Amino acid sequence: MNYLHTMVRVADLDQALAFYCGALGLEEVSRFDNDGGRFTLVFLAAPDDVEAARAQRAPTVELTYNWDPEVYTGGRNFGHLAYAVDNIYETCARLQAAGVTINRPPRDGHMAFVRSPDGVSVELLQKNGSLPKAEPWASMPNVGVW
Repeated sequence: MNYLHTMVRVADLDQALAFYCGALGLEEVSRFDNDGGRFTLVFLAAPDDVEAARAQRAPTVELTYNWDPEVYTGGRNFGHLAYAVDNIYETCARLQAAGVTINRPPRDGHMAFVRSPDGVSVELLQKNGSLPKAEPWASMPNVGVW
């Protein structure tokens, strides 16, 4: 397993970039605009981590900008921690056996979400693409929130 990123929702992308890049000194590694989902993702890394982050070998900060205005309260601006795992099905089975609820099962063989005892969302992503869809995961419903 390796640590990927921490996601933070931002209300004003330009203002956020002025802070994280202009003031704090992080550098933009990549950007993704999703017209259908109406959001932009901007991944930032510390200057010494930029090259490693581009090769997905160093963690980043993911700024998520939702195009439709939203007021973030109660910590909603903090999204989740993310980790890449060698086998998402084995990881979820191990977590489930330990009593962890799989809030968003890896139905697609690629992504799952669980929550810490304190309610922090943790995203699990399959390394190197997706595994073929498999049961019981493909048929499992979402549980709670993530």
